[in-house]
Formats: sequence, structure tokens, C-alpha cells
Amino acid sequence: MTEPSKPRCFDATDLDTARQALARVLPVAENDLPWRALEFAHRQLGASTVFSHSVGTALIVAELRVGADTVAAALLHACLDDRPEFESTFGPAARLARGVAAMARIETLAATTTDKRIDPHAQLEALRQMVLAMVEDIRVVLVKLAERTHALRCAAAERSDLERRDTDTPDAATRETLGQQARELFAPLANRLGVWQIKWEMEDWAFRYLEPDTYKSIAAQLDEKRAGREAYIQHVIERLQAELALHGIEAEVSGRPKHIASIVNKMRRKHLSFEQLYDIRAVRVLVKHEIDCYTVLGLVHNLWQPIPGEFDDYISQPKSNDYRSLHTAVIGPEDRALEVQIRTFDMHRHAELGVAAHWRYKEGGGRQDTQYEEKIAWLRRILEWKDDVADSSEFTEQFRTELFQDQVYVLTPQGRVVALDRGATPVDFAYAVHTDLGHRCRGAKINGAMVPLNTVLDNGQRVEIISVKEGAPSRDWLNPALGYLATHRARSKVRAWFRQRDVGEQVSLGRTLLDKELKRLGVVDANQEKLAQRLKFGKVEELLAALGRGDVGQRDLVNALQESGKAAPALVPTAKPRARPKSGSPVVIPGLGDVPLTLARCCKPQPPEAIVAYTTVGRGLMVHRADCASLRRANPARMMDAEWAIDTGAAFEVNIQLKAFDRQGLLRDVSDVIAKDKLDVLRVNTESRGEYAYMQLTVRVRELQQLSRLLARLQHVQNVIEVRRS
Repeated sequence: MTEPSKPRCFDATDLDTARQALARVLPVAENDLPWRALEFAHRQLGASTVFSHSVGTALIVAELRVGADTVAAALLHACLDDRPEFESTFGPAARLARGVAAMARIETLAATTTDKRIDPHAQLEALRQMVLAMVEDIRVVLVKLAERTHALRCAAAERSDLERRDTDTPDAATRETLGQQARELFAPLANRLGVWQIKWEMEDWAFRYLEPDTYKSIAAQLDEKRAGREAYIQHVIERLQAELALHGIEAEVSGRPKHIASIVNKMRRKHLSFEQLYDIRAVRVLVKHEIDCYTVLGLVHNLWQPIPGEFDDYISQPKSNDYRSLHTAVIGPEDRALEVQIRTFDMHRHAELGVAAHWRYKEGGGRQDTQYEEKIAWLRRILEWKDDVADSSEFTEQFRTELFQDQVYVLTPQGRVVALDRGATPVDFAYAVHTDLGHRCRGAKINGAMVPLNTVLDNGQRVEIISVKEGAPSRDWLNPALGYLATHRARSKVRAWFRQRDVGEQVSLGRTLLDKELKRLGVVDANQEKLAQRLKFGKVEELLAALGRGDVGQRDLVNALQESGKAAPALVPTAKPRARPKSGSPVVIPGLGDVPLTLARCCKPQPPEAIVAYTTVGRGLMVHRADCASLRRANPARMMDAEWAIDTGAAFEVNIQLKAFDRQGLLRDVSDVIAKDKLDVLRVNTESRGEYAYMQLTVRVRELQQLSRLLARLQHVQNVIEVRRS
């Protein structure tokens, strides 16, 4: 037990030796993809240590039985080619290999945290979740685990030379770094994915590199070598199998040898000395029925003397994670302590796959995340089924999962991992780090480059917030059309900030916001009392204060204006749709029939605005907005009631006026905003006056919300000063 039980480092660099080594572990029916990948890797890497490392990684992957594509990816990950032929030659294996290469940057993240205020356990847990979220195919993680395992083996192969040097040499530091990464990142990942053989080996190597003195001490206290201990376990298994067969009990008996890292962890967790451990040697018995568990327990106690105080019945009293089993310790053959675990096959399956709570128990607990644990359990089941479907396309598709894509994991400049909902922006990130940082946020950098504050974040990005000493959130952050906030937590913090301001200031700010919105939408005679009632407020001041606090959003305000009929085009007219006259006119005059009409150019009336018809001399009936200034001195006797006769969902023309500092590309940026909203542009007129540019645009919209959203987005085009409906 002084050495981990896995094979040593593969260090051959010639093609024939590598081919022979792979032939011993690859299934006979395996296709030729791994062999083509092996030849390609040797051509690209030559007789180098990188080539031997790739082959060693592939050997470990082959033992996992996860398919030819994965073995080929292990061989190719160090010799990627950007030419199209590479993708066409190796197909899915090329994609997997690129994923493995991309994971290389994760290795250093575990050691990048410099902020001592961060809980290291929470940081590492977030880091492990980020690894799973950053890969498109979980097999990428398996290849990376194999690659790190082989690196650990090779570091041990050079130990005899390194022990004669100073422990502060770069090689010694490299081994320590490998051990730290294995212990904190990769071994826990292997554990929760259920890849036990890699998990156990990594833990032993990590313990050997990080705590060499303790490792040697425990190894010296073991009174036998690994081979002798395994022979002892085999003898126990045969004796127990014979006893079970004699009593007609169908069971599966297997050994459960302890690793040095596991021994030390238990000693520390339970505060025991080495002499107090009774499970250095252990066997597990699996039976079909629960009653058989207790029958086997009686047979074990008849064979060997039980050790007092070392029996646990987790069947009648399961652990908090629903783990069920019988544990007993006895004085076995040769008067050596022996642990026996007894459980049914169903109990064993639940313990290994179940709700995935077992890994939290082993890794020291932590906040429960049921949804995340269910995802881990699903991956474990897929890995468990691999032997049945390893060569089928179904298995490949199962592995290509987006289970972990509902969150995005990004990094602070100090290396702290921050988990956010998918679609989050730098503003969401700022509020997740600290509420005050969110309030003072004015800019952001992603991986060192300046980006807009409504940029959607992606996994693994390093985000830096640019803030002012004293600042306040922007009202625009609450506008969903602008995309500044995607998380409920950040949005509630912004609303809370506005809610806490002085009431008088809230009313003043609300009045400014209302006037601004009315001006942008071209509403000139809104009845604020009725608007307040429509929004369930008793007084106008209450409405204005709610606007100032952010309790009433822009969408609520626009909807209320639309219902009042005092705003630009609505999806549904205020009056019931009438049949369009045969002449095609959009307006009807009650009691007058189908007569030719003309829409006035002075006010450009549009549904559902209140309109009147005016009898002119020589030009027939002219339709005006009811509040048109040209009608103030007109003869009331010539006015007639008029109504819109429109189809539900009809589109209407709207004129927009925009003022901006003139610059190259301004018209293109404005056009891009309109194009993203999929609106038709009917006319554009641009005029430059000194340093300013003035634009008159005519667009076709179907509802007021479309117009409001467009005006808000145009307002945020670079250099735009003002934008409103004409």
C-alpha cells in the first residue's frame, strides 16, 4: 500500500510500443479511429514526452470504456490542427480534443484567488460547477481527468532524482501544484461523476505530494504490502462465499481495500489513531432482499468475533442522505481487524448513484442544491450504462448534454468564481459581488476589453467593474427592453434604491420621467388624474412617487396610455373594429356613408387617436386629430364626428425625430437598431448642421410597446442626444 495501485507512467516515445500498449486495452471490435489518431499524433509530436503523455492519457481513457472517439481525443488534444481536413478526418473526436485543450486554462484557476475574504470551500465548489458548465460534452471532463492522472504518475516517476535536490526547486513546486489541483478540483469531480478508479488514485498521489511525511508514516504503519493485503482479502472472500453457499444465500462478495488518503481522511474526520481503525481491510456483500442482510450479518458474526461498539445499522436508521447499509467490524483470520458492509443491490445502486448526496458527505458537506444533485445523478447513471451502449450513437448523444447550462460562471479580477443566471450582464455581476458596487457601476471589462453594460456574460470570462466613488443606479437599468438586468436579485436591489429616496425627490423624478415619456411618444393632452386611476393610484402624486421609486415600470405606463387612447398606434383600437369602407378609407363618418376622405398633413392623425372631420372648400373632407392646432380657429359648424375603421393588428406609420452629435457610422447604427426590432423603415431624411445631425425617420409599427421599445433603444445609440415621436 506504499504505492497507488495504478500502472506507472507510460514513457515510451516510439510508435510501435505505443501501438502495442493500446492494443492490450482497446476492445477487439474497436474501429480504426484511435489508430489513425495515434499515427497523426506521432507525426505531429514526434518521439517526445508530449507524445508519450498523450498515449498514457489514452490508455487510461480506454480503460474507462467510453468509446473510440474519446480515446482518439486523448491522443489528439496536444496536436490540434486548424485546417478543415482535421475536422473531416476525425469528426467528433476533433471536437472533443478541442474541448480538452480549452480546459487547460481551468487548471490555474484553483490557485488564482487572492481575496482572503472568500470562503475557500465555496470558491472550490463554484469552480467545480464551472468546469461542468464550460464543457459541451461530459467526456471532455473524463479525458481531462485521465490526462491529470497520467501527469501525476509521471511526476512520481521522477521523484528519486528530485529527492536529492532542494525541495524548493521548480520540479518540487510542480508536483505540489499537481497535487493541489488533484485534491481540490479533479479528484472531487471524479468522485461526483462516479469514476472511482481515477478518484482513488488521484487522492493517493495528491496526498503523497502534499504531505509526504504523513504519507510515509501511514505507509510504514501498515503491517503488510499491498499484495499481501489483497491476498488476505481474497482469502476472506472465498471463506465467506463458501459459508453463504452452504446456507443457500445468493450474494456478490467483493473486496474494498483502503487507500492511504482514505485512511488519513477517516482518522482526521473521526479523531482516531491508526490503531483505532478497524476498516483497513474491508469486504462488501450484496444480496437481493433486505431480510438477507441480517441473515448474512449473523453468519459473519458466527464466523468471526465481532468488535464491540463497531456495529452500525443504517438500514433501520438511514443516514441523512438516505444511505442504507449494515456495517460491522470483526476479528478476522490471523486475528486481524476486518470491516464487512452488507446491503442489497438496490441499496448499493442508490448509494453509488441515488440523489448524489453521497459526494457531499465525503467532501465535507455544504449547502444542498437539489437541482444540481439531480444533474450529477443523471450523469452518474449515464456512466453506469456505458458498458451496455458504449458503441451506439445513443450513448454519444446522452453525453452531449446541456444540463449545466442554466447558469453562467464568471471570475472576479481576484479569481473568485461568481455563479449567475444564464443571460446575466456585467450589471448583474456587479450586484452579485456587492450591492454598493452595483449602484456605483459605470463600465465593465471582459477579459481586459471594454464592453457595453448590457453585454451577455459567458462561462469562464474574467469581469472587471469600473465604478465611481459615489453613484446611483440608472433608471434605464429597469427597462427590460434595454437588457441591462437579467437577474431578479439585481433588479430588486435597483428598485429598493429608488424606493428609499426622499418622497419629494421621488415625485419630482417621477414627474420628469412621465413628461419625458409623454414627449417621446408624442402625447400632448394626457389626463394625469385618469392615468393615475387606471394604474390604481388615488392621486397623481402617488403615481409620480411610484414612477420615481421604480414601482411602476415603463411598460405599465405605456399600457395605461394605450388604454386611454391618448398615445400612438395600439394593437387593439379603443372602438370596436368597423368594416372598412369600399373606398378603402381608414375613417368613417357616422351617418354619412362611404365618402372620400383625406388625412391632414399638419397633424398626421393615426389610430386610435381621437379625430374629427372638417369640411374644406374645394378639397372635400379633411381628417384631423381632435387636438390639432389648426382647428382652434376653425368654424365648429364645419366639424363632424369621425371614427377609425381599422383591422385588429394593422400597422401604422410613425414619424420619429432624432438629434445626435454627427459622426461617421451614425446612420448605420440607427438602422441596425431598427433592423433588430424587425420594423419597416419607409423614409429617412438626414441633415447635418455643424456638429449635430438631425434625422427624420418614418417607420411602420403595430403597437405602442414597439414604438416605446424602439425609442428607448435609439436613445442609447452612441452620440444620440434626443429621440422622440414627431
